[in-house]
Amino acid sequence: MNPVTAVVLFIIIWWVTLFTVLPWGVRRTENPEEGHDQGAPARPMLVRKLLITSGITIVLFGVVYGVIETSGLSLRELSDRYRL
Repeated sequence: MNPVTAVVLFIIIWWVTLFTVLPWGVRRTENPEEGHDQGAPARPMLVRKLLITSGITIVLFGVVYGVIETSGLSLRELSDRYRL
C-alpha cells in the first residue's frame, strides 16, 4: 500500500470512529446557566474519547492493512478490471 493511501485510510477510519465514540457516556447538564444549550454535555471528556478513538483506529487500520497486503487487493487493478 502506498504511504499516502495508508495515511488517508487511517484518517478516514479515525474520523468515522470519532463520530461513533462521541456519544458514549454523554449526560446532559441538569440546570444549565442562562445562555447555555440545554443539550450540552456536563462533562464531554474529549481527551479520553480522542484516546479511545485513536486506539480503536489503530486496531481497525491494522486489520484493514493486513487484509489489503495479504490479499493483494489494489484499487488500480479493480478499476482496470471493471472499466466501462
